[in-house]
Amino acid sequence: MIDIKKYFADFTNIPKYPSLDTMKYFCDRYGNFEKQMKFLHIAGTNGKGSCCEILSKILINQGYKVGKFMSPHLIKYNERISINNVNISDLDFSNLIEELQPEIISYPKKVTLFEIETIIALLYFYRNNIDFIILETGLGGLYDSTNIISRPLISIITSISYDHTDILGKTLKEIALQKSGIIKKNSHTVFFSQSTEINNVIKNKCAIENNTLHLITENQIKNYSFDENFQYFDYDDMKEIALNLKGKSQIKNVCLCLECMKILNQLSFQISEINIKSALANVIHKGRMEILHKNPLIIFDGAHNPDAIKNLLATIDMYYKNFKRQYVISILRQKDYESIIKILLSDQYATFILTDGNDEKIYTPAKKLFFVAQKYKSKNQIICIKKLDDAIDFITQNKNDSINFIIGSFYVYNSVINKLQNQIYI
Repeated sequence: MIDIKKYFADFTNIPKYPSLDTMKYFCDRYGNFEKQMKFLHIAGTNGKGSCCEILSKILINQGYKVGKFMSPHLIKYNERISINNVNISDLDFSNLIEELQPEIISYPKKVTLFEIETIIALLYFYRNNIDFIILETGLGGLYDSTNIISRPLISIITSISYDHTDILGKTLKEIALQKSGIIKKNSHTVFFSQSTEINNVIKNKCAIENNTLHLITENQIKNYSFDENFQYFDYDDMKEIALNLKGKSQIKNVCLCLECMKILNQLSFQISEINIKSALANVIHKGRMEILHKNPLIIFDGAHNPDAIKNLLATIDMYYKNFKRQYVISILRQKDYESIIKILLSDQYATFILTDGNDEKIYTPAKKLFFVAQKYKSKNQIICIKKLDDAIDFITQNKNDSINFIIGSFYVYNSVINKLQNQIYI
């Protein structure tokens, strides 16, 4: 059986070009089976993962067989491909790699890691007779590998902000144009209203494609409140919704998903209000405001771009405003680390522990983060600890009644989990 992690390591540095040619080749070789499947396709800067979890939870509650393709994984590659929240097995993953390997070798261009993952996911779902596939884009939309699908039931576009600007564009309009690439002819699109500039990009693409736009606005949300367990609100005719996710940004994600359920019911699928509400009250999104340890309290959040960091700080202010706060920070080299640090340091009385992540080759050096932090420092305490493991030792051994947040990248999640599991705290 193939060592999946080792196999994929050979593909991690292959660049992606703005083309769907490779995906077209593979789908053609398999008779364009993807045209027979029902997709809910998700693009956006932030909120994609939450929408994936919410949509799949609702549809599974209703009794449907649901395939979910999302990234990144937190611990193991298999998490990216699941059916009814059961990850693809090592054996099935390995068998599909072996099946595709001759085609990968004979194809005249280099195949990227995400292209391989996408074709494996689509084949796996097709052969398991899935009712719905929740399909998350990897990067952008227009040329993303998942955009090989010709007509989703619904395109969902979450919040749009700055990230991957070297690839997607330097302006929000350019980024929105890339995200809107998943909008297809004679289908439906769900989007939560943003700026006029971004809204116009989505509206224009829907008009060109004869696609029905469902534009959600803030005034459709009523009677909002929250406590330590749930957020409560009404959405249009649905009253007394309880959501088991923290942060107001999640309310917008839920509304996108609720609008999808309206559309599916209009398309003669059956999704009941009782199953929707039950799903929202029990949905879990690992890696988002996730409590990993209680003594000391350690919370993980994968926020890794400026808009996500703003949402994170707003959420922390909702729940932990009256507590001392410490942040352990790791930021990938290609991210806008200066903007992230500047926003974080607006939490003026917090302590910030800057690290090189779990791999100094791919994470911004702690010394570089420290230099930037000095420009924006107020009453903050700034500490450099090169190794992430040592930073975790620091917050667990120097208990000071702080709430500890480990943030900046989903890719350190596995390292954090392993470190915490191998420690005994008194």
